[in-house]
Amino acid sequence: MTAIVLDTLIHLLPRFADFMAVLIQVRDAHKRFGDQVLLDAAETSLVDDVKVGFIGRNGAGKSTLLRILLKEEELEQGEVIHHPSLRIGYLRQHDPFQPGESALDFLMRDSGKPDWRCGEVAGQFELKGQYLEGAVKELSGGWQTRVKLAALLLHDPNLLMLDEPTNFLDLRTQILLEHFLRDFNKSALIVSHDRAFLAATCSQTLELSRGKLVMFPGKVDGFLEYRDERREHDRRVNATVLNKQKQLQRFIDKNRANASTASQARSKAKQLEKLQTVEIQLDEPTVFIRAPQVEPRRGTAARCEGLAIGYGDHVVADNIALEIEHGERAAIVGDNGQGKTTLLRTLVYSLDPLAGTAKWGHGVEIGTYAQHDYSSLDPRMTVLEHLEYVSDQETTRQDLLAMAGTLLFRDEHIQKKIKVLSGGERARLCMAGLLLGNANVLVLDEPGNHLDVETVEALAEALEGYRGTVVFTSHDRHFMHRVATSVIEVRDGSVKNYFGNYDSYLRSVEKEVDDGERERAKAKPPKGKAADGKAGSGSNSDYRQQQRDQRKAEKELKNLEKRIARLDDQKREVNAKLMTESNPKKAVELHEELTGITTELESAEERWMELSSEE
Repeated sequence: MTAIVLDTLIHLLPRFADFMAVLIQVRDAHKRFGDQVLLDAAETSLVDDVKVGFIGRNGAGKSTLLRILLKEEELEQGEVIHHPSLRIGYLRQHDPFQPGESALDFLMRDSGKPDWRCGEVAGQFELKGQYLEGAVKELSGGWQTRVKLAALLLHDPNLLMLDEPTNFLDLRTQILLEHFLRDFNKSALIVSHDRAFLAATCSQTLELSRGKLVMFPGKVDGFLEYRDERREHDRRVNATVLNKQKQLQRFIDKNRANASTASQARSKAKQLEKLQTVEIQLDEPTVFIRAPQVEPRRGTAARCEGLAIGYGDHVVADNIALEIEHGERAAIVGDNGQGKTTLLRTLVYSLDPLAGTAKWGHGVEIGTYAQHDYSSLDPRMTVLEHLEYVSDQETTRQDLLAMAGTLLFRDEHIQKKIKVLSGGERARLCMAGLLLGNANVLVLDEPGNHLDVETVEALAEALEGYRGTVVFTSHDRHFMHRVATSVIEVRDGSVKNYFGNYDSYLRSVEKEVDDGERERAKAKPPKGKAADGKAGSGSNSDYRQQQRDQRKAEKELKNLEKRIARLDDQKREVNAKLMTESNPKKAVELHEELTGITTELESAEERWMELSSEE
């Protein structure tokens, strides 16, 4: 689809939103933070049954807009209108758990639902056994996120708001979250820098850039392609306009003093006044990251023999035998809590091995990027002083400032003292310093967590062209797919080379998740049984009547499920037609058809809920 056609469709989207259930509408929104304009007459609508991926550069104001939509922060001008039936489910970043509380206790307290219902929903996120009944505060961040997601679902929201939900989530939990969102038949607004996650979950893309909101009727990859195509089209138009302006100006200069051609010159001058170039909306200068410039090496970069890793008496993994070759980009994979970071810390000597050896080859210079390094920065230095200190001798002032700007240290921010930087700012400063050095081995623990979509893409491109060795972890599948040339799996107390590429590893984890979901579906108690698994009591005639009623209800349930699925398909088809219909009369007809289908669907869903609650 060409940029021009897409421009027309984007322009028509607000009109089509009028024919759909608008859950939240933003009108003429203005918001500043100091001298920075976050929202400048911004407008958008979030409609029923649409999942939207929300992107924008770091600092553009995405989290601020979420707080405004939640009515936790106010606009300076404009309004946010909530539909009366709006029920927002917001993924909380803070800790909502009480001391000693189990996940099941929390879900029952938070939702007011009975234990069987809470356990049923928790099962969708593989929360069972100790993960469900043990102290929730002792769970890892990824497992706590699963508990929070189960809590969201129990509140029956019709709009989910998720702010960077995949940060620190392992691959398995990301896939479970994707499945959850796939089956969630309401709306969602998802802020994420993970392109693969957005592509798998969202059908539309919202961008915040220079205070403006643009809703794109397609996935994030299509939006980025459209934006590039739009900018290239505008550049070509500008080049044509500039060339025409020069031609007209030459004619005017040559002929305006001549009485016989002066009228023609005046006519050309009027044409010249009408010719205007198009303003190309660049959010920021194009991101470019330069990896350290090193000479390529051959042979073994690192060797582990009989290695055991862990803390004190706690062995995380043992009997590790690994070799990493120079030039490899080895991705360390595995579920949270399995020991990926422990392995990386042992490899860079910040953690002593419990047994065996981990050795690097001759001439290896290691550069690290890890969360525990952020606190090692000298708080007395400014951002600029730190970068000058860590960069190699050949780095020019221009290169240094360009790298700092890429990672959001611009203008007066370059003179900030490290002691006043936030955790995210310190992380970006560590990344900038690492890339300005001359390390021929980079060990990176979650390098993309504090970077936006375009900067993560630029980092991936830089690492692809890097001639040294990379050992890294990441939860960003698009980044892993681009960068990894080999895979090392940490699982169940062992560390092994995975015989396959990252895509094959991803498929194997997806299969495990699918198999687990099928097993849980099989394990559900048969319909018509009481909660304790025993058949209902009473006389034989009563029991037979109960069985007949049960069979009748089951048959009606099955028919309702088929009917709901059919109506869902019809609703999506009519929605799709409505999104592409430019004729207002036909759009009204489609809206009326959509209203009828929605009414019928709501009635069927209500009856399904009645029958389900009677089981």
